[in-house]
Amino acid sequence: MSDSDRTLISKREKTMFVSFLISSVAPLITGITAIISRSATQIADFLRRTAELTSLFISWWVYRRLHKVGEPEMGPDHPYRVRMEYIANMTVFGAMVCSGIAMLVVGIGRLFTYKVSGSVIMGLAVATLGLLVNAWFWWRYSFMIREEFDPVIAGQQKLYRAKVFVDTAVVIALASVAVAPNHPAIKYIDALGCITVSAYLLYNGLGIIRKKVA
Repeated sequence: MSDSDRTLISKREKTMFVSFLISSVAPLITGITAIISRSATQIADFLRRTAELTSLFISWWVYRRLHKVGEPEMGPDHPYRVRMEYIANMTVFGAMVCSGIAMLVVGIGRLFTYKVSGSVIMGLAVATLGLLVNAWFWWRYSFMIREEFDPVIAGQQKLYRAKVFVDTAVVIALASVAVAPNHPAIKYIDALGCITVSAYLLYNGLGIIRKKVA
């Protein structure tokens, strides 16, 4: 492995670790705001961010382990690589599908029990900041793929692209609640935000299984 390759791997590993550290704060803050507002969208957002944090950690750990044992010498069918990728895929699948099912139940239930009991301003601010940060990481990982393709990095790029789309849905839902909390349509917007997050989690989780079967 050349010095330039080592430098490239080191930079990518650091980027993944930084993204994990930044994302580790989000579940705590989002959880607090969800308790304050009791918004279905924010509850879904909390579980979604927790599932994503698990995914980020496992992806970083897998990338670090694979390159630590000399990844360039291992082909795609190497037993160690296959085992590591299987662990990562199954853990992410479990986190996303379990969270997706839970959020689907919350979203449907919110259609019948909706009640605004707190401010969503803090949650809206956090969601907006998260959207900006995730958009930057999406751009960063896209650049890395163009620079030199790596399957783990490609997975991160797809994850952050999905995070940006879901963050956008969350921001729209919370902004609607903040502007007109008592409007009759708000309960549907709030529940729709929750169900959108659920669909995202289920789609991406089941996508992992589809790829394994294929």
